[in-house]
Amino acid sequence: MSNWKTTAYKAGLNALYFSGAHWMLAPFARGQGLIFTLHHVREILDRPFWPNRILEITPDYLDAVIERVRAHGIDIVSLDEAHRRLTEPGEHGRFVAFTLDDGYRDNKEVAYPVFKRHDVPFTIYVSSGYVDGLGELWWQALEDVIAKQEHFGAVMDGRTRYFDSRTTAEKTEAFDEIYWWLRALDEDQQRAFVRDLARRYNVDMAATARAEMMTWDEVRDLAADPLCTIGAHTINHYAVAKLDRERALTEMREGARIIEAELGAAPRHFAYPYGDVTSAGARDFEIAAELGFKTAVTTRKGVIFPEHRTHLTALPRVSLNGDYQSMRYLDLFLSGAPFALFNKFRRLNVA
Repeated sequence: MSNWKTTAYKAGLNALYFSGAHWMLAPFARGQGLIFTLHHVREILDRPFWPNRILEITPDYLDAVIERVRAHGIDIVSLDEAHRRLTEPGEHGRFVAFTLDDGYRDNKEVAYPVFKRHDVPFTIYVSSGYVDGLGELWWQALEDVIAKQEHFGAVMDGRTRYFDSRTTAEKTEAFDEIYWWLRALDEDQQRAFVRDLARRYNVDMAATARAEMMTWDEVRDLAADPLCTIGAHTINHYAVAKLDRERALTEMREGARIIEAELGAAPRHFAYPYGDVTSAGARDFEIAAELGFKTAVTTRKGVIFPEHRTHLTALPRVSLNGDYQSMRYLDLFLSGAPFALFNKFRRLNVA
């Protein structure tokens, strides 16, 4: 999300919070549960140009979130338990489930000790190509190129564009423009562009992936703890909606099969890479069901309602975003009010 959009969204959240309207809306908006999305959990690195900071929260914030959720009287459950509460009749308490995408090493080294200390279950969705050492963290490569350059060129839409990137503001503007242009591209064109950019400006994408992502031995260590569920997240972290059906099916199926071969158990849960409306849609929800996943999660903003029991492969999530590390925002998220307003009080957003 661009800086001005983040500022506007925060202003809206603050207005909602200080009006107290979120507590009035909560009985209608909070639903049955909520699934949190996380990526990195690590200490803050103090750097002025940090466009991917939205993907990072600190261990202290994660610790505070767990305590706050429990203070609200909300159960923290595994995805298997969330699935049971959605599909079995009876009275079930509200729940929160923690999920982490991609398979970053700090999930094991930093997040896991926090979850373990609190006896909290969690799920890590693993992109098998990243753990195999073959994946490309293209958004990090883009940040690394711009961070190192005072000006650079890139071929976009058939013409060479030149960007000044001396100041933090110039770097941020360049990143935002190129990032969202890349998100709209065909997946193969996107990766080819960043691969070429990284090569020309001496950014080693393979070394970054090796440093950032877990190995299979590290994944196995985590999977041995009953608190940890390993889910699937494709092979190459492609936006599956942009692939033809056979290729999307292959990415989803083979990513899961590789995890099964490495861990000895098939993953029961799936997360769509990126997960927004441009990255996963109705066709992909059907593929996930066809492949037998118990649940599959998007990043469409929202809480879980009983109606989701018939849409278990199109579940919404709420991001624990590095720009929103405040109990104020957490309380708003737990109330469900921002998502009720955002979704115009529609409980389902599965088209």
